[in-house]
Amino acid sequence: MAREFPSGVCSIVGAFESPRRKAPGIHPYQIHAEVIAGALADAGLTLADVDGFATTAIFPAEAGWQLSAVEVAEYVGIQPSWVCSTDIGGAAPLSHVGNAVAAIQAGLCEVVVVSYASAGRSWPLHATDFNTGQTGPGQFEVPYGMSTISAYALAAARHMHVYGTRPEQLAQVAVQSRANAHSNPHAMYRDLITVDDVLSSTMISSPLHKLDCCVVTDSGGAIVVTSRERAKDTRRGGPSVLGFGEAISHTQMNQMADLTTTCAEQAGRRAFASAGLKPADIRVAQLYDSFTITVILTLEALGFVPKGEAGAFISDGGISPEGRLPINTDGGGLSSNHSGRRGMYAIIEAVRQLRGESPGVQLASPEFCLVNGTGGWLSAVATLILGRDV
Repeated sequence: MAREFPSGVCSIVGAFESPRRKAPGIHPYQIHAEVIAGALADAGLTLADVDGFATTAIFPAEAGWQLSAVEVAEYVGIQPSWVCSTDIGGAAPLSHVGNAVAAIQAGLCEVVVVSYASAGRSWPLHATDFNTGQTGPGQFEVPYGMSTISAYALAAARHMHVYGTRPEQLAQVAVQSRANAHSNPHAMYRDLITVDDVLSSTMISSPLHKLDCCVVTDSGGAIVVTSRERAKDTRRGGPSVLGFGEAISHTQMNQMADLTTTCAEQAGRRAFASAGLKPADIRVAQLYDSFTITVILTLEALGFVPKGEAGAFISDGGISPEGRLPINTDGGGLSSNHSGRRGMYAIIEAVRQLRGESPGVQLASPEFCLVNGTGGWLSAVATLILGRDV
């Protein structure tokens, strides 16, 4: 039995990102409805065409709980024959795309909507940090007040210790993201910043300053996935899903085997293999940037630069629009939009980039775009490789 990902058999034919960044009093399900309508309109399809649905909505600010996918589908008015609610944190939307392609190839559905929405900024009810289970590995961290930021700070401190990565190199990631967001009319923050601005911003958890951390917004997004054959009948078609890979490793940081790398090594390897491509073939990427250290770890884990050399690569302009690998061309999670699961917005920006429609920095006719999502405390990764529809 073949176990290869069905490369190139499906396309993303609709994409829509909510322009909302601050939406007090707006329920996340309303945002779901808005972005699904927007993505279907982009594809020239209607709710009646949809027979597959994927979402994850169990975080407090996403307003769901048990059976969250069922509740969101009910609210929006979708009655799918195939449904997916895989939850691997910020990487979940990428996983949903991979699963949707497999389901379409298997004949379980034909048109899949993948949706996400969250009131990450305005949710009115108290919510603890997401990874606070007090049993299992959590018993070694919860009593000491471990948080998402301090977990990522541990990885940053270790990378700096082992490889000599400097705070200025971390800061340059944030500076470039803000430069990319400068022309994006919907970005949360557009004013240009400097390395000194990042290093002089409030220290949140050493070595991560405030501007090393992603923005916190309300927002949502949706995409439409269908077969290449059905894509011919949509309003404008869209990029092909060429490669996919995912991997999981741990929950709490005390179980992370190596703080200087992530399971993007495995997920990326699978995505490149299924697409028949190598890192050298990719000229633009949308990389999860919950924190500046996330980008450095991901560049190395995916094989774009050797281990320990991402800091120098960034200092030399490697991630700029003129560099070897421009990233996060809309401003990313560090400047444009991060309401909880940034993977959705990274996919949407990849689609826009390949269509020539980025609201931030549009590159000259890229052929491929890699998308990488990271979930949890560097716990789970999914990687997609999209190819321009020709």
